[in-house]
Amino acid sequence: MSRIPRERTNPAGKRPGKTGRAGKDAPVVEPLNIVHGALPSREVILRFIADHPQKASKRELARAFGLKGDNRVELKHMLQELEQEGMLQKNRKSLIRPGALPPVTVLDITTRDKDGDLIGRPAEWPEDQGVAPAVAIRQQSPAGRQGKGKAPVAGLGDRILAKIFPAVDRGGPAYTARIIKVIDRRRGASMGVFRTAPGGGGRLLPIERRGEEMMIDPDFTGGATDGDLVEVEIARLGRFGLPRAKVLSVVGSVGSEKAISMIAIHAHGIPHVFPPAVIAEADAARPASMSHREDWRDVPLITIDPADAKDHDDAVYAELDPSPDNPGGVIVTVAIADVSWYVRPNSPLDREALKRGNSVYFPDRVVPMLPERISNDLCSLKEGVDRPALAVRMSFSGEGRKIGHTFHRIMMKSAAKLSYQQAQVAIDGKPDDQTGPMLEPILKPLWHAYEVMKRGRDRRQPLELDMPERKILLKPDGTVDRVVVPPRLDAHKLIEEMMIQANVCAAETLEKKRQPLIYRIHDGPTLAKQEILREFLATLGISLAKGGNMRANNFNGILAKADGTPHQTMVSEMVLRSQSQAIYGPENIGHFGLNLMKYAHFTSPIRRYADLIVHRALVGSLGFGEGGITPEEEAALDDIAAEISTFERRAMAAERETVDRLIAHHLSGRVGEEFAGRISGVTKSGLFVSLPDYGADGFVPISTLGSDYFIYDEAHQALSGERTGLGYRLGDSVTVKLAEAIPLAGALRFEMISEGREMPAAVRSFHKAGRRDRGQVRKKPGTRPPRGRH
Repeated sequence: MSRIPRERTNPAGKRPGKTGRAGKDAPVVEPLNIVHGALPSREVILRFIADHPQKASKRELARAFGLKGDNRVELKHMLQELEQEGMLQKNRKSLIRPGALPPVTVLDITTRDKDGDLIGRPAEWPEDQGVAPAVAIRQQSPAGRQGKGKAPVAGLGDRILAKIFPAVDRGGPAYTARIIKVIDRRRGASMGVFRTAPGGGGRLLPIERRGEEMMIDPDFTGGATDGDLVEVEIARLGRFGLPRAKVLSVVGSVGSEKAISMIAIHAHGIPHVFPPAVIAEADAARPASMSHREDWRDVPLITIDPADAKDHDDAVYAELDPSPDNPGGVIVTVAIADVSWYVRPNSPLDREALKRGNSVYFPDRVVPMLPERISNDLCSLKEGVDRPALAVRMSFSGEGRKIGHTFHRIMMKSAAKLSYQQAQVAIDGKPDDQTGPMLEPILKPLWHAYEVMKRGRDRRQPLELDMPERKILLKPDGTVDRVVVPPRLDAHKLIEEMMIQANVCAAETLEKKRQPLIYRIHDGPTLAKQEILREFLATLGISLAKGGNMRANNFNGILAKADGTPHQTMVSEMVLRSQSQAIYGPENIGHFGLNLMKYAHFTSPIRRYADLIVHRALVGSLGFGEGGITPEEEAALDDIAAEISTFERRAMAAERETVDRLIAHHLSGRVGEEFAGRISGVTKSGLFVSLPDYGADGFVPISTLGSDYFIYDEAHQALSGERTGLGYRLGDSVTVKLAEAIPLAGALRFEMISEGREMPAAVRSFHKAGRRDRGQVRKKPGTRPPRGRH
């Protein structure tokens, strides 16, 4: 029998004091008796997970309680029930209590406690979970753990990747943390636009939607002039008036070209200037040798990319399989730039690439992961130039089943550089002077191979969410010209499917070699999200089966039922929201959306660090020579996966905010005009409305909807009037008037022009049942509408 301690407050009900301090305020520990090998109760499981987050996977729980056989199965069912009830939720490979921090997370160090110790809070925290929990930062000795190496040291304003532990001291923060790595320094600095004030000094206009103005005294302007984008720190906080700030640096004029993307780059701390040592290493690099390489320069591999692409990291070729054992089969070759030859572990290039994690794409610029000498030159598969690559040859049966593959380290020479549109037009019967001679020997075999592979994809049934992607076209001065939706061509789908299969091959090969790697993993929707979707679909008469074993084709069936109906867009939006976010991890759980059991990113090492790690793993495990993965990297894969997943989310947020700011600036001169839109979100506070013609969205505060009392119905995704029964639902087409545009914050505020429509009977019965505890929100006459988007 094992005894797991449980803490509780002392009988006097006083708050426990700090660990190690004797007295009546010390925490009282009550042992919890556990019978080893017996299934624990739900309460014991929840308490154990709260106290031991590092042991909160199904496997670790079974090991901790000594469960075997049927008891392990019962434990699995119990955990599924706790998830369905909202008592637990998944976080990567672990289970956590709702509102709890995962074992590894990103923290911003925001303050110190009364003893001078650093306190951090999660960098990302859902608004509906209240105030983010405080975390006490444990600074290690300079010698590091076990006296090996240097321990990372952080200070106020820094952003860190940290290992999280439950605090023993129940009188202070709920968690303590050990610093794994300092990601960004001086996160405490704010950014805004400097505006001069009469008599000297100025004001700082915030660029964040929830930011506040600050006063800048004449002695603290740092040489900033009116309209400059500046970085500041708070100099003084008072009980009354605006905070006082000091200019730390002038980024540039907000009216200059590319200023909008620079706001996002600085606001998110994205490294965008390569250090001299990195540039020097890149400039000193020389073309790769033939050591450990096969000569494939006669294979007519071609690149197919966007017309404006500057780097080309993948090339393809296909042919019929000559083997009599594979009638109707094809052989597809995918060659990927050999970045691992140039970017060696722990070199300046490597350290900077990991710091960036990925390239970041803005409408007006790219912030690359690697310097141009590497990304656009030595590793770009240029037409007619010798280039090193890792290649995979894949054999498919006539039914589209992959029956084998082999990897090779090669020297290649691209036969042609084509754009998607150019290749598609050639296949459609209008080849140009370049594609004409290539049509029969190269292009048609590629399209035939895609048709074969598509049979396998159709049988696999990945999630088929066809959401249009908009592209912003800019004028020469960096402002928005127009927003377009590029057509989705078969040429795009061909390259996409060939890259997916190459990624599968990489994961399979490394698993077979028992080589640690970083997978691209995508968990299925949580039971809580499934339940929300199930309730919503029920309002449309569409059923979603219960159970934890959902597959991608279950959602495809839902999308098919909604296809061609007025609810099509609304259902697609809700299915998308129900999905988990794909991340990187060293433990494989499969890829739900692609319906694949083994998947790893391999095809874009120029712009993603995860792919570079996979390349090194292949080079090392297959004996391909120099540039293989090191034991130190293998030991750090968990931390690397957490970092690059965080950097990926950082890039996505920066890209999205830049688009919002560009569109808000584009529409700022059209305040008062009416626009056709679609309701893309329904909350207790109001409605989000998207403008399809502009790729923008704005907010309609509930206080501006009318004189009725509006009630939020989560199941129906609706706001409806209690008195009239008229309201608005997700997916409704509406007309709105632009009431306010705040370009610096990327915020648009609309006023609703369209009258609400008659709500379904189920929504009206929701009112009559009096279940307003689920979210009644009333218009408050006379209140000022909130600025921007919530």
